[in-house]
Amino acid sequence: MSPEEPPPLASDAARILEIGMVLWGIALVVSLLLPVLHEGERQWWPWTCVAGLAGGGLALLYIRRGRGNAEGASLPARSPQLADDLSGEE
Repeated sequence: MSPEEPPPLASDAARILEIGMVLWGIALVVSLLLPVLHEGERQWWPWTCVAGLAGGGLALLYIRRGRGNAEGASLPARSPQLADDLSGEE
């Protein structure tokens, strides 16, 4: 007898992307303010942060337009509907 698979967790994909972009932005500022983090062999570090911001921005546009694969992908950030889905109320 195999155990029953747990249901997938509901999440707000747009909110997760926003948090990730904020973290990439903080990393960019820190890497630009501290010369040791962008000189010599580490000169690519700020560009990695820029790529993270650009990728997150494109993903956020994709999700907000409702083309993501997740069921709640088209929900606006901080959606009350998601909170209702998580609590099981309808």
